[in-house]
Amino acid sequence: MQYELKTQVIEPQRHTFTHVAKRFGDKPASRYLEGSIDVQPTEHFHYRPTWDPTKEIYDESFSVFRLADPYSYLDPRQYYYAPYVTARSGHHDAFGTSLEYIENRGLLGRLPDGWSAVLGELVVPLRHLESAGQLILCGMARFGYGATITQAAAYSAFDRVGNAQMISRVGIALGGGTTETLTAAKDHWMGDESLQGLRRLAEETIVEADWGVALIQLDALDQLVYDLLWSHLDDAAVTGGAPAYSLIAQHMTNWYTDNRTWIDALYAAWRADPELGAHNADLLAEHGRNAVDTALAALTPFAQRLDARLDAGALERVAATAAASLATFAADQA
Repeated sequence: MQYELKTQVIEPQRHTFTHVAKRFGDKPASRYLEGSIDVQPTEHFHYRPTWDPTKEIYDESFSVFRLADPYSYLDPRQYYYAPYVTARSGHHDAFGTSLEYIENRGLLGRLPDGWSAVLGELVVPLRHLESAGQLILCGMARFGYGATITQAAAYSAFDRVGNAQMISRVGIALGGGTTETLTAAKDHWMGDESLQGLRRLAEETIVEADWGVALIQLDALDQLVYDLLWSHLDDAAVTGGAPAYSLIAQHMTNWYTDNRTWIDALYAAWRADPELGAHNADLLAEHGRNAVDTALAALTPFAQRLDARLDAGALERVAATAAASLATFAADQA
């Protein structure tokens, strides 16, 4: 007896979950969409917050920035747990490789005096600024509305922990494998006049009740700090005999470029909302102007101290970046 083998294709009755199909049609959907769309709790709340009975535990009114449909925003990176962890693992492995090379070659010990002072007194203390960024974004992840928004904020909060750890590792390497540099960096963060504007702004943003406003304040500060430290000073390091700094800077710059994508997409979604777009755009311009002005005032003493150490044109660079960053928040951006 002979048997004939045949393949039989069984068409699935549906290609994705019902709630995803309602939005995008009954077609195969990415895991990002299936794990993100319509996950936000919207009903069956048993009590209101005792600290604010005017709101539900999950409430759109925690921010003046709103979307008629929160899921009109999607993270362009399509991050959910697996791709996020894979991407960040590669990022931190690459940083570890660079740091190992720096340590093996003793490049931190060969830094010119000005560069060594900038690292120890100004750059390493900013691990505390990264930690503040984590708390700010954790607040956004808790009080934001719409899972695609809050998960992007949560991943960015995890990133800030990683950034703080990378800066800490630089500090330990600068201290010859001890934590003395980290201890001194905390003292600088708590007491140096040039850092107090940044510390005050970080602490005030942590307690900002509106998560959208807090994001804008953090973003405005990031635009100035990351451009100054990891772009402008990177260029100066290439010609100033500080290759170790340049090797470190590339990793921070790469992270910042990636992080900007979800924030820019959120601003675009706010502006493009068919019902609330014009209102969001006006608010974004208003709060953006205030945030840039505040960030510039906080960073000016820092830039002056940096120029005293390196004469790197930091003050002029910060002022130019602040003027350019206003376009990020302008109401006429489409």
